[in-house]
Amino acid sequence: MPRNLTIALAICTAILIMAVDRLAAMPAEAKLPPLQAHPLPATLAQWQDTTKSGDYFSEVKPTEMGYLVWSQLPVKVYVQKQEESAATNSERSPKWIEAVLQAVQEWSVYLPLEVVNSPDRADIKIWRSRPPLRATLNPSTGRFELPRVRSAETLYEFYLRKFPNSATVLSQRFNIQISPNQAPDYILPSARHELGHALGIWGHSPLETDSLYFAQVRHPAPISSRDINTLKRIYEQPTRIGWSLPES
Repeated sequence: MPRNLTIALAICTAILIMAVDRLAAMPAEAKLPPLQAHPLPATLAQWQDTTKSGDYFSEVKPTEMGYLVWSQLPVKVYVQKQEESAATNSERSPKWIEAVLQAVQEWSVYLPLEVVNSPDRADIKIWRSRPPLRATLNPSTGRFELPRVRSAETLYEFYLRKFPNSATVLSQRFNIQISPNQAPDYILPSARHELGHALGIWGHSPLETDSLYFAQVRHPAPISSRDINTLKRIYEQPTRIGWSLPES
């Protein structure tokens, strides 16, 4: 099992981009908690899809630690402020912040989210920056290739969180980058899409009518019933995340 794992899942491409980094996520000697399901958050337990529109749960892949479920609620979200950004298009910053905060509000209907002012307190950090280009190895040619420019990207890492009661819990945290250089009308769907990944939907929908559709489209969809049906099924699955490590 890798000691450290970071995975990027980018909008505007159908390809899952995977990368390994050294992020001090897991000591090699740590014993992992067993796979267990958390109780459903009340907002998801109450959710009922009267349209019976189905889901795309089969497109969501669990990690080595299980599904990316949040058990400590509300999930704390940090959104980079205008004065903290070094981007040159400062006149677009208010619209960027407004769009990202709207995406947070939309998702908070289905899972409790809290906007915090410090990145040190956040479970999910959203940055006003363009995702870097990462070269990938083409197995056919043996050469490294640069992917297409992406407008947004989500990364996660695992870490051990110590609680006051001395429990050590396997936890997760996310970094989201959303470019300020895209058209303002696309910032909201980008933020909505990436937040969907960070809340647990680690995969893409094959339908344009879902906010987690794998590509950017001319008329992006709002959060759909299928998105929430998928999220609910994810939160019914077993995971190691959010559980205490066994005592030695």
